[in-house]
Amino acid sequence: MSLFSAISVSASGMEAQRTRAELLVENLANAETTRTPEGGPYRRKDAVFQTQAAELPFHSILTAQLQQQAPGVGVSEITVDQSEPQKHYMPGHPDADKDGYVAMPNVNPAEDMVDLIGASRTYQANVAAISAVKDMIQHSIDLFR
Repeated sequence: MSLFSAISVSASGMEAQRTRAELLVENLANAETTRTPEGGPYRRKDAVFQTQAAELPFHSILTAQLQQQAPGVGVSEITVDQSEPQKHYMPGHPDADKDGYVAMPNVNPAEDMVDLIGASRTYQANVAAISAVKDMIQHSIDLFR
């Protein structure tokens, strides 16, 4: 694996974690949303990751030299929770049913905050990997001077 493909792999990881973080923030922002345009409470969303070929800026040159493509990560799909919403007894709420229960989203803010911290740290790890590769390239250039 070349240094440039290592950068591409880390960049794909950063993009996947950014998408994951966006979904987690959306879940947190809508943790109390009981009415959506689709009807009913907000449904939590999750990113599903899958190995995919990393896109290389100089793909044709590197592929010819390496005869392989570095694997990366990407979001293969975004799933929407289809489970039954949680029922909370809130008789005065405008969205309460005839028995006084309100359908609430299946969002656990504490769990999503932990996942958001994990996404942030994974993103930072990919940034550190890119920085290390950049330093290796710079040291290689300095050796040829």
